[in-house]
Amino acid sequence: MLAARDRIDGLVERTPLIGSDLPGEKTWLKCECLQTGGAFKLRGATNRLLQLTSEERRRGVVAFSSGNHARGVAIAARRIGTPAVIVMPADAPRVKIDGTRAEGAEIVFYDRRTESREEIAGRISAQTGAVVVPSFDDPAIVAGQGTAGLEILDQLAEVGEAPPSRIVIPCGGGGLATGIALACPDAEIVIVEPAGWDDMARSLAVGEIVPVPADAPPTLCDALQTPRVCELTYGILRDREARALSVSDAEVESAVRFAFERHELVVEPGGSAALAALLAGKVETAPGTVIVLSGGNVDPALHARIVAA
Repeated sequence: MLAARDRIDGLVERTPLIGSDLPGEKTWLKCECLQTGGAFKLRGATNRLLQLTSEERRRGVVAFSSGNHARGVAIAARRIGTPAVIVMPADAPRVKIDGTRAEGAEIVFYDRRTESREEIAGRISAQTGAVVVPSFDDPAIVAGQGTAGLEILDQLAEVGEAPPSRIVIPCGGGGLATGIALACPDAEIVIVEPAGWDDMARSLAVGEIVPVPADAPPTLCDALQTPRVCELTYGILRDREARALSVSDAEVESAVRFAFERHELVVEPGGSAALAALLAGKVETAPGTVIVLSGGNVDPALHARIVAA
Protein backbone atom coordinates (compact mmCIF):
# COMPACT_ATOMS: atom_id res chain seq x y z
CA MET A 1 0.00 0.00 0.00
CA LEU A 2 2.76 2.46 0.93
CA ALA A 3 4.67 1.48 -2.21
CA ALA A 4 1.53 2.12 -4.26
CA ARG A 5 1.16 5.55 -2.69
CA ASP A 6 4.74 6.44 -3.58
CA ARG A 7 4.39 5.02 -7.09
CA ILE A 8 1.31 7.04 -8.04
CA ASP A 9 2.27 10.22 -6.19
CA GLY A 10 1.69 13.21 -8.46
CA LEU A 11 -0.39 11.19 -10.92
CA VAL A 12 -3.67 11.18 -8.98
CA GLU A 13 -5.48 13.89 -7.07
CA ARG A 14 -5.44 14.07 -3.29
CA THR A 15 -9.19 14.42 -3.17
CA PRO A 16 -10.89 16.59 -0.53
CA LEU A 17 -12.19 15.24 2.76
CA ILE A 18 -14.97 17.60 3.81
CA GLY A 19 -17.22 17.81 6.85
CA SER A 20 -20.94 17.42 6.24
CA ASP A 21 -23.95 18.58 8.22
CA LEU A 22 -25.58 15.18 8.36
CA PRO A 23 -27.79 14.31 11.33
CA GLY A 24 -26.02 13.04 14.44
CA GLU A 25 -22.27 12.96 14.87
CA LYS A 26 -19.82 14.85 12.68
CA THR A 27 -19.45 13.05 9.38
CA TRP A 28 -16.84 13.34 6.65
CA LEU A 29 -17.19 12.94 2.89
CA LYS A 30 -14.22 11.60 0.91
CA CYS A 31 -14.77 13.17 -2.51
CA GLU A 32 -13.41 10.69 -5.03
CA CYS A 33 -16.02 12.13 -7.39
CA LEU A 34 -13.45 14.92 -7.85
CA GLN A 35 -10.65 12.55 -8.86
CA THR A 36 -9.11 12.86 -12.35
CA GLY A 37 -11.36 10.84 -14.64
CA GLY A 38 -14.28 11.36 -12.28
CA ALA A 39 -13.74 8.35 -10.00
CA PHE A 40 -11.30 6.55 -7.71
CA LYS A 41 -10.45 4.05 -10.44
CA LEU A 42 -7.44 6.03 -11.67
CA ARG A 43 -5.61 5.06 -8.47
CA GLY A 44 -5.59 1.32 -9.11
CA ALA A 45 -5.18 1.63 -12.86
CA THR A 46 -2.13 3.86 -12.47
CA ASN A 47 -0.54 1.58 -9.89
CA ARG A 48 -1.05 -1.47 -12.11
CA LEU A 49 0.06 0.04 -15.41
CA LEU A 50 3.22 1.58 -13.97
CA GLN A 51 4.36 -1.96 -13.19
CA LEU A 52 4.12 -3.17 -16.80
CA THR A 53 7.37 -4.24 -18.41
CA SER A 54 8.56 -2.47 -21.55
CA GLU A 55 7.41 -5.45 -23.63
CA GLU A 56 3.97 -5.42 -21.98
CA ARG A 57 3.65 -1.70 -22.67
CA ARG A 58 4.35 -2.36 -26.32
CA ARG A 59 1.59 -4.99 -26.49
CA GLY A 60 -0.93 -2.84 -24.65
CA VAL A 61 -3.69 -3.54 -22.16
CA VAL A 62 -7.30 -4.69 -22.24
CA ALA A 63 -9.84 -3.99 -19.50
CA PHE A 64 -13.55 -4.56 -18.96
CA SER A 65 -15.73 -1.98 -17.27
CA SER A 66 -19.05 -0.18 -17.28
CA GLY A 67 -17.15 3.07 -17.41
CA ASN A 68 -15.12 4.32 -14.45
CA HIS A 69 -12.40 1.66 -14.57
CA ALA A 70 -12.50 2.02 -18.35
CA ARG A 71 -11.65 5.69 -18.16
CA GLY A 72 -9.07 5.18 -15.42
CA VAL A 73 -7.22 2.59 -17.50
CA ALA A 74 -7.52 4.75 -20.61
CA ILE A 75 -5.98 7.75 -18.82
CA ALA A 76 -3.18 5.70 -17.29
CA ALA A 77 -2.46 4.01 -20.63
CA ARG A 78 -2.34 7.31 -22.51
CA ARG A 79 0.09 8.73 -19.99
CA ILE A 80 2.59 5.89 -20.40
CA GLY A 81 2.08 5.55 -24.14
CA THR A 82 0.53 2.08 -24.28
CA PRO A 83 -2.53 1.12 -26.35
CA ALA A 84 -5.73 0.29 -24.47
CA VAL A 85 -8.81 -1.69 -25.49
CA ILE A 86 -11.84 -1.46 -23.21
CA VAL A 87 -14.73 -3.94 -23.19
CA MET A 88 -17.81 -1.93 -22.19
CA PRO A 89 -21.51 -2.82 -21.91
CA ALA A 90 -23.57 -1.42 -24.75
CA ASP A 91 -25.85 0.28 -22.23
CA ALA A 92 -23.07 2.15 -20.43
CA PRO A 93 -23.84 5.84 -19.88
CA ARG A 94 -22.87 7.99 -22.84
CA VAL A 95 -20.76 10.26 -20.62
CA LYS A 96 -18.58 7.27 -19.67
CA ILE A 97 -18.29 6.04 -23.25
CA ASP A 98 -17.35 9.49 -24.51
CA GLY A 99 -14.90 10.05 -21.66
CA THR A 100 -13.13 6.76 -22.36
CA ARG A 101 -12.91 7.43 -26.10
CA ALA A 102 -11.58 10.91 -25.45
CA GLU A 103 -8.57 9.36 -23.71
CA GLY A 104 -7.69 7.45 -26.88
CA ALA A 105 -8.89 3.96 -25.93
CA GLU A 106 -10.55 1.58 -28.37
CA ILE A 107 -13.97 0.37 -27.15
CA VAL A 108 -15.51 -3.06 -27.78
CA PHE A 109 -19.17 -3.26 -26.74
CA TYR A 110 -20.98 -6.28 -25.30
CA ASP A 111 -24.41 -7.21 -23.92
CA ARG A 112 -24.09 -7.44 -20.13
CA ARG A 113 -27.12 -9.78 -19.95
CA THR A 114 -25.99 -12.38 -22.51
CA GLU A 115 -22.21 -12.07 -22.92
CA SER A 116 -19.21 -12.46 -20.62
CA ARG A 117 -16.94 -9.44 -20.51
CA GLU A 118 -14.17 -11.57 -19.03
CA GLU A 119 -14.34 -14.00 -21.94
CA ILE A 120 -14.27 -11.19 -24.49
CA ALA A 121 -11.26 -9.58 -22.81
CA GLY A 122 -9.57 -12.98 -22.66
CA ARG A 123 -10.02 -13.49 -26.40
CA ILE A 124 -8.61 -10.06 -27.16
CA SER A 125 -5.63 -10.79 -24.92
CA ALA A 126 -5.01 -14.13 -26.62
CA GLN A 127 -5.16 -12.53 -30.06
CA THR A 128 -3.05 -9.44 -29.38
CA GLY A 129 -0.93 -10.25 -26.34
CA ALA A 130 -2.49 -7.34 -24.42
CA VAL A 131 -2.30 -7.56 -20.64
CA VAL A 132 -5.69 -7.97 -18.97
CA VAL A 133 -6.23 -5.30 -16.30
CA PRO A 134 -9.23 -6.36 -14.17
CA SER A 135 -11.21 -3.78 -12.25
CA PHE A 136 -10.76 -5.40 -8.83
CA ASP A 137 -9.31 -8.92 -9.01
CA ASP A 138 -5.66 -7.84 -8.81
CA PRO A 139 -3.51 -7.01 -5.76
CA ALA A 140 -1.98 -4.00 -7.54
CA ILE A 141 -5.45 -2.62 -8.27
CA VAL A 142 -6.53 -3.12 -4.66
CA ALA A 143 -3.36 -1.47 -3.36
CA GLY A 144 -3.88 1.52 -5.63
CA GLN A 145 -7.48 1.97 -4.51
CA GLY A 146 -6.35 1.70 -0.90
CA THR A 147 -4.37 4.91 -1.23
CA ALA A 148 -7.71 6.69 -0.76
CA GLY A 149 -7.78 5.15 2.71
CA LEU A 150 -4.26 6.35 3.47
CA GLU A 151 -5.34 9.85 2.47
CA ILE A 152 -8.31 9.67 4.83
CA LEU A 153 -5.97 8.85 7.73
CA ASP A 154 -3.62 11.70 6.85
CA GLN A 155 -6.39 14.24 6.27
CA LEU A 156 -8.13 13.54 9.58
CA ALA A 157 -4.82 13.79 11.43
CA GLU A 158 -4.06 17.12 9.74
CA VAL A 159 -7.21 18.69 11.22
CA GLY A 160 -6.64 17.19 14.65
CA GLU A 161 -9.25 14.46 14.35
CA ALA A 162 -8.92 10.85 15.50
CA PRO A 163 -8.66 8.06 12.91
CA PRO A 164 -11.99 7.02 11.39
CA SER A 165 -14.18 4.74 13.47
CA ARG A 166 -16.33 3.70 10.53
CA ILE A 167 -15.94 4.02 6.76
CA VAL A 168 -18.96 3.50 4.51
CA ILE A 169 -18.07 2.61 0.92
CA PRO A 170 -19.98 1.90 -2.31
CA CYS A 171 -19.26 -1.64 -3.47
CA GLY A 172 -19.31 -3.26 -6.89
CA GLY A 173 -16.48 -5.77 -7.12
CA GLY A 174 -15.06 -4.61 -3.80
CA GLY A 175 -11.68 -3.26 -4.90
CA LEU A 176 -12.13 0.13 -3.24
CA ALA A 177 -13.66 -1.29 -0.06
CA THR A 178 -10.93 -3.90 0.18
CA GLY A 179 -8.14 -1.41 -0.35
CA ILE A 180 -9.55 0.96 2.27
CA ALA A 181 -10.10 -1.94 4.68
CA LEU A 182 -6.40 -2.79 4.42
CA ALA A 183 -5.30 0.84 4.69
CA CYS A 184 -7.51 1.54 7.73
CA PRO A 185 -7.38 -1.66 9.80
CA ASP A 186 -8.94 -0.12 12.91
CA ALA A 187 -12.07 1.24 11.21
CA GLU A 188 -15.35 -0.62 10.89
CA ILE A 189 -15.99 -1.23 7.20
CA VAL A 190 -19.53 -0.92 5.85
CA ILE A 191 -20.14 -1.69 2.18
CA VAL A 192 -23.22 -0.59 0.25
CA GLU A 193 -24.56 -2.18 -2.94
CA PRO A 194 -27.62 -1.58 -5.14
CA ALA A 195 -30.72 -3.59 -4.24
CA GLY A 196 -30.74 -6.81 -6.26
CA TRP A 197 -27.03 -6.47 -7.06
CA ASP A 198 -25.89 -7.18 -3.50
CA ASP A 199 -23.80 -10.24 -4.33
CA MET A 200 -21.03 -9.30 -1.89
CA ALA A 201 -23.60 -9.09 0.92
CA ARG A 202 -25.05 -12.47 0.00
CA SER A 203 -21.60 -13.99 -0.32
CA LEU A 204 -20.55 -12.73 3.10
CA ALA A 205 -23.80 -14.00 4.60
CA VAL A 206 -23.48 -17.59 3.33
CA GLY A 207 -19.69 -17.92 3.49
CA GLU A 208 -19.02 -18.45 -0.22
CA ILE A 209 -19.17 -16.40 -3.40
CA VAL A 210 -22.69 -16.07 -4.78
CA PRO A 211 -23.15 -14.40 -8.20
CA VAL A 212 -25.82 -11.85 -9.01
CA PRO A 213 -28.97 -13.66 -10.18
CA ALA A 214 -29.81 -13.59 -13.86
CA ASP A 215 -33.05 -11.74 -13.14
CA ALA A 216 -31.43 -8.92 -11.16
CA PRO A 217 -33.51 -5.74 -11.47
CA PRO A 218 -32.48 -2.61 -13.35
CA THR A 219 -30.53 -0.11 -11.27
CA LEU A 220 -29.32 3.45 -11.67
CA CYS A 221 -26.01 2.35 -10.13
CA ASP A 222 -24.32 1.19 -13.32
CA ALA A 223 -20.91 1.60 -11.69
CA LEU A 224 -21.82 -1.11 -9.15
CA GLN A 225 -23.27 -3.72 -11.52
CA THR A 226 -20.63 -6.39 -10.98
CA PRO A 227 -22.07 -9.85 -11.78
CA ARG A 228 -19.67 -11.73 -9.51
CA VAL A 229 -17.07 -10.75 -6.93
CA CYS A 230 -13.72 -12.51 -6.59
CA GLU A 231 -11.90 -14.51 -3.93
CA LEU A 232 -9.44 -11.67 -3.30
CA THR A 233 -11.97 -9.00 -2.40
CA TYR A 234 -14.48 -11.37 -0.82
CA GLY A 235 -11.81 -12.95 1.37
CA ILE A 236 -10.46 -9.66 2.70
CA LEU A 237 -13.91 -8.22 3.45
CA ARG A 238 -14.90 -11.50 5.11
CA ASP A 239 -11.81 -11.47 7.30
CA ARG A 240 -12.44 -7.82 8.22
CA GLU A 241 -16.03 -8.72 9.17
CA ALA A 242 -17.38 -6.01 6.90
CA ARG A 243 -21.04 -5.10 7.31
CA ALA A 244 -23.04 -5.11 4.07
CA LEU A 245 -26.12 -3.06 3.17
CA SER A 246 -28.15 -2.34 0.06
CA VAL A 247 -30.01 0.73 -1.18
CA SER A 248 -32.85 1.38 -3.61
CA ASP A 249 -32.81 3.70 -6.60
CA ALA A 250 -35.06 6.12 -4.71
CA GLU A 251 -32.59 6.25 -1.81
CA VAL A 252 -29.73 6.79 -4.22
CA GLU A 253 -31.56 9.66 -5.90
CA SER A 254 -32.03 11.33 -2.51
CA ALA A 255 -28.28 11.08 -1.92
CA VAL A 256 -27.45 12.55 -5.33
CA ARG A 257 -29.72 15.50 -4.52
CA PHE A 258 -28.21 15.94 -1.04
CA ALA A 259 -24.65 16.02 -2.38
CA PHE A 260 -25.59 18.63 -4.99
CA GLU A 261 -27.81 20.83 -2.83
CA ARG A 262 -25.65 20.81 0.32
CA HIS A 263 -22.15 20.61 -1.15
CA GLU A 264 -22.46 21.43 -4.87
CA LEU A 265 -20.98 18.04 -5.65
CA VAL A 266 -21.99 16.10 -8.76
CA VAL A 267 -22.07 12.46 -7.72
CA GLU A 268 -23.22 9.59 -9.90
CA PRO A 269 -25.85 7.17 -8.52
CA GLY A 270 -23.37 4.37 -7.79
CA GLY A 271 -20.96 6.82 -6.25
CA SER A 272 -23.63 8.00 -3.82
CA ALA A 273 -24.64 4.55 -2.52
CA ALA A 274 -22.79 4.91 0.79
CA LEU A 275 -24.30 8.34 1.41
CA ALA A 276 -27.71 6.92 0.51
CA ALA A 277 -27.42 4.27 3.22
CA LEU A 278 -26.69 6.88 5.85
CA LEU A 279 -29.44 9.27 4.75
CA ALA A 280 -31.93 6.38 4.73
CA GLY A 281 -31.03 5.49 8.31
CA LYS A 282 -29.57 2.11 7.37
CA VAL A 283 -26.26 2.97 8.99
CA GLU A 284 -26.00 5.26 11.97
CA THR A 285 -23.50 8.05 12.33
CA ALA A 286 -20.78 7.66 14.93
CA PRO A 287 -17.86 9.93 15.77
CA GLY A 288 -15.34 9.73 12.95
CA THR A 289 -17.67 8.29 10.31
CA VAL A 290 -16.37 8.71 6.76
CA ILE A 291 -18.61 8.34 3.71
CA VAL A 292 -16.88 7.70 0.39
CA LEU A 293 -18.35 9.38 -2.69
CA SER A 294 -16.69 7.10 -5.20
CA GLY A 295 -17.57 8.65 -8.57
CA GLY A 296 -19.12 11.57 -10.40
CA ASN A 297 -19.54 10.37 -13.99
CA VAL A 298 -23.26 10.80 -14.45
CA ASP A 299 -25.24 11.62 -17.56
CA PRO A 300 -26.07 15.34 -17.34
CA ALA A 301 -29.72 14.81 -18.26
CA LEU A 302 -30.14 12.11 -15.60
CA HIS A 303 -28.46 14.28 -12.98
CA ALA A 304 -30.66 17.25 -13.89
CA ARG A 305 -33.78 15.12 -13.56
CA ILE A 306 -32.73 13.77 -10.17
CA VAL A 307 -31.80 17.10 -8.61
CA ALA A 308 -34.93 18.78 -9.97
CA ALA A 309 -37.27 16.22 -8.40
